[in-house]
Amino acid sequence: MSLSSTLQLPDRRRNTAIGKILVESLSLEQTARAFVAYSLSGERRAAKRPLYSTSVNGQVISLCESDPEIAALFRQADSINADGQPMVTLSRFLARTPLPERVATTDLFPAVAALAAKAGLTFYMLGAAERVNAKAVEQVRKAYPGLKIVGRRNGYFGRDEEAEICDEIAALQPDILWISLGAPLEQAFVQRNLGRLAGVGIIKTAGGLLDFLSGEKARAPTWMQRFGFEWLFRTVLEPKRLLKRYVTTNPHALYVMLTKMR
Repeated sequence: MSLSSTLQLPDRRRNTAIGKILVESLSLEQTARAFVAYSLSGERRAAKRPLYSTSVNGQVISLCESDPEIAALFRQADSINADGQPMVTLSRFLARTPLPERVATTDLFPAVAALAAKAGLTFYMLGAAERVNAKAVEQVRKAYPGLKIVGRRNGYFGRDEEAEICDEIAALQPDILWISLGAPLEQAFVQRNLGRLAGVGIIKTAGGLLDFLSGEKARAPTWMQRFGFEWLFRTVLEPKRLLKRYVTTNPHALYVMLTKMR
């Protein structure tokens, strides 16, 4: 399964390799259309497990190159999006099939939601604190009145609760399950529970999506996103949490992209 095949695009020509990870060379619009097309397809109804979609940014590229176990978590995905402007820019010079644009989950969600509302698809929102989760769902329902959100749950639970949570989600059979637990926790969650979530159409890991949907956190100005400096904007807002992360992973990620992108 892949999003490229859903759009009947040749898979081998739609991938860009960055180190150990294969990233789909799809635009944001193509990705959103593929989510909806797959959710409505006979392939989805016949599938024994959900299609699993995730994304990578500079931090993830660095982690995957340094830790084989984390790399394995991401390589389990059927589709990986490019959630980082630097990799898009460098791919134009280093890759045979350049990445057409950044597919950030915070940009992908509204594109998918708008199409899903028209198509009658259903969402389940998992992750973040209870207050943030509830506020995010409230804001989404206001923005997309026709969108059906069949369930939600905060991301504060123990591993012993996962089976019950997954059984509840599987019973609701949402077309798209958005999981916002942060990397690599959300990828590990999917690895443990992919089989339990049969009946779900697509699982999309979403990082801090619910924080942005709820309005708890602000996006960087458009020009900063366009030039690949959203990480700097976020670091200024949360220096204690993010400064060390970006100082250690960004240079390594740049090295990996320059030497291992093809």
